[in-house]
Amino acid sequence: MSIQEYGRVPFITEAALREHKVYEPADGRFRAAARAQQALFRESRGWAIGMYPFAGETQREIGSYLGETDLDCNFISPEVARLARLEVAYREDDALIEVNRLYRNMLSSHPATFNFFGPMKLDLKLATAVAKRLCPDFVQKVTGVLFEHSPSRRDPAFTNDRTAFDVLLKIKTTSGQHGFVAIEFKFTETLTETPAKLRPRYDSLAKSSGLYEDPDSVALRGAPLQQLWRQHMLAAAMLENGLYSEGRFIVVAPSMNSHAWDAVSLYRHHLREDGPVSFDAIQLEAIVKAMKSAGAKETAAALHERYLDFEPLNGLI
Repeated sequence: MSIQEYGRVPFITEAALREHKVYEPADGRFRAAARAQQALFRESRGWAIGMYPFAGETQREIGSYLGETDLDCNFISPEVARLARLEVAYREDDALIEVNRLYRNMLSSHPATFNFFGPMKLDLKLATAVAKRLCPDFVQKVTGVLFEHSPSRRDPAFTNDRTAFDVLLKIKTTSGQHGFVAIEFKFTETLTETPAKLRPRYDSLAKSSGLYEDPDSVALRGAPLQQLWRQHMLAAAMLENGLYSEGRFIVVAPSMNSHAWDAVSLYRHHLREDGPVSFDAIQLEAIVKAMKSAGAKETAAALHERYLDFEPLNGLI
């Protein structure tokens, strides 16, 4: 029997998780499985195991962390590794990029974002082909790919904080407009992480954005919705400030990350149908399929093996 047949990842025993140094009591079902899958992937390549925390007296080995000798291995190709180094060096002012997390945490969505969208930045024809398959009603051409992007951090004209998108695709829309697709990437994150401190600007932007049925909703201001709320408002502010004519905000997550999909479903209930920036969610598997269909078969296969192939977990059962 395959994981695809069951439609969910397996529960893995504590003993098996400990054997591969990935037992973390706080992990839910999907994160525990994904952490084990990353550890097995690392072991199969012979990459050194990493220590966490990265400094301090209580360091311990974790199977889903890379050692200091294999940092580029967190990326699917030397080209993407090189791109990541350039993006870190030339990052936007005040951008939140945790370098250790990027290079050593195999479970993090940060390197995964580079792995999925880095090949597209390196080949805008591929980016266009993939984006047109994912958003055929909206994307005519991708003209740029930006990582950890905000139009202006801590600017009262926007969200007046450090809210940013994991990826922003600059596009020419099907109607010929200057547009964007703003993307929030979730791998194992649940959206139940501690929300940001509330700011007065959020309240005024929630009302002026025209996105919400009830701009004053308490639910939008806490987990699991607050991050989506802030990012969607940032997207609306980009239109409000005349930077773009059209936009779409998309969450990307693996199909088996039920926490992320529950949050997406809940968030949809708060949205107006005629909001200025449409909202959508796309399964990670769909991006791999679109990449394969666009001709990047080797890249698609590498992404599937790295992030979506849970069959090796059957060996732990």
